Amino acid sequence: MTEPNKPHYIGHRQRLKDKLARNSRGLADYEILELVLALVLPRGDTKPLAKELITRFGSLKDAIMARPDQLDGVKGVAKGVQSQWLLMQELFARLGESSARSGKPLSDPAEVAKAAMARIGNKGVEEFWAAFLDSKNRVIAWEQVSKGTVNATPVFPREIMVTALRMEAVSIILAHNHPGGDPTPSPEDIMLTEKVMETARGLDIRVLDHIIVTDCDFYSFNDHGRIR
Repeated sequence: MTEPNKPHYIGHRQRLKDKLARNSRGLADYEILELVLALVLPRGDTKPLAKELITRFGSLKDAIMARPDQLDGVKGVAKGVQSQWLLMQELFARLGESSARSGKPLSDPAEVAKAAMARIGNKGVEEFWAAFLDSKNRVIAWEQVSKGTVNATPVFPREIMVTALRMEAVSIILAHNHPGGDPTPSPEDIMLTEKVMETARGLDIRVLDHIIVTDCDFYSFNDHGRIR
């Protein structure tokens, strides 16, 4: 292809890359998304799609954290884009979980809240996770306990304790998400927490906290005096 016949977006994309190298903060949100999309759509103009995604979801963050089912109705989003989105979301989740996976003692249960927000804060269904800690408050494992629906997830206290005993954990921090965007505990959440604490006490295992998260906020049972 000769220079005059090159698609217009080729020069535009190179200018964005040059701008990225000079001053990455100078890029507009849609320009960042353009370059991300160009990784999987190298032979197309990604500006319209980038702008459409930000307009549809409201922000760069919400566009990138959109679930595959939310992307289904967006023209120009194929399987390659969805795979790229899942990869980015997994990367962000692992970065957010780094303190909970580091093997260092947790100084604050809020570190688990950060991990939970990164891993499940934007999920469209409820997921229940738990951090299992040793006697020095180091995380032995950070694992999914169950996965449910948009407003409920089945959790069995004895199954959590079986896992805790298998891992020789001395304490646990519970965590789950509220897809509706409000981290306030429901009566069922409170009842479940009490059941888990009761079961744990009989096995000499401490429940340090139960954290409910959304994508940008969390509720701590411990901070609100509900852990005893």
